[in-house]
Amino acid sequence: MNLHASVERDERLRLFCALQLPESVGGALEAWAEEHLPGRRVPRSQLHVTLAYLGPRSPADRGPVAAALAAAVDDTEEIVFAAWRYRETRGVGMLELEDVEGAGARLAGRLYDRLEELGVYRRERRGWLPHVTALRFREPPGLRPPLPALGRFSPSGAAVYHSVLRPTGPQYDVVESVALGG
Repeated sequence: MNLHASVERDERLRLFCALQLPESVGGALEAWAEEHLPGRRVPRSQLHVTLAYLGPRSPADRGPVAAALAAAVDDTEEIVFAAWRYRETRGVGMLELEDVEGAGARLAGRLYDRLEELGVYRRERRGWLPHVTALRFREPPGLRPPLPALGRFSPSGAAVYHSVLRPTGPQYDVVESVALGG
C-alpha cells in the first residue's frame, strides 16, 4: 500500500473504494468522451469503477478501510469488464460495464462484508453496478453515443479514495492503493 494523500487530523474524509482503470482504457474513454459527450467530462485521471462509497469518515478510518480493501482483493480472480451501455441519471452520464465472469461482484461482496464488520459501511439494497462516470450535468442531455471500442479489459488495481468537493466537480485523490490478487 502507498500513501498518496494526507489530511488534517480532525478533517472528515469522504472515502470510497474503487477499481482503477489501466492507462489504455483511460485513454480510450477520454477520447470517446471528447468525441461524443459534450459538457463537463470527468477527467481521465478521475475515471474509476466504484466498489463502495463510505461517505464522511474520520481520518482514523483510513487505515482500517485500506486493510479491508487489501484483504478483500487478496484472492481475487481476474476481473474482466466490457462496455455494456451508456446511461444517464439525474446528474451524470455513465458507461455501464458488464462484469463478464462475475468476479467484480464477488469482490464487492467480500469488501462489503469487511466494511460492515468495521462499522463504516451499510450495504445498499440494490446490487453493485459496475460503471464509469464520464459526464456530469445539471439536466440530462439525452445523449445516445456509440459505445467506446474497449474490448474486454481488467482493472489495474484497487484504491481507497478521498473525494474532495470543488466548484468544478469532485476531485478524487488516492489515499491507499493495493494490487489485485495480493
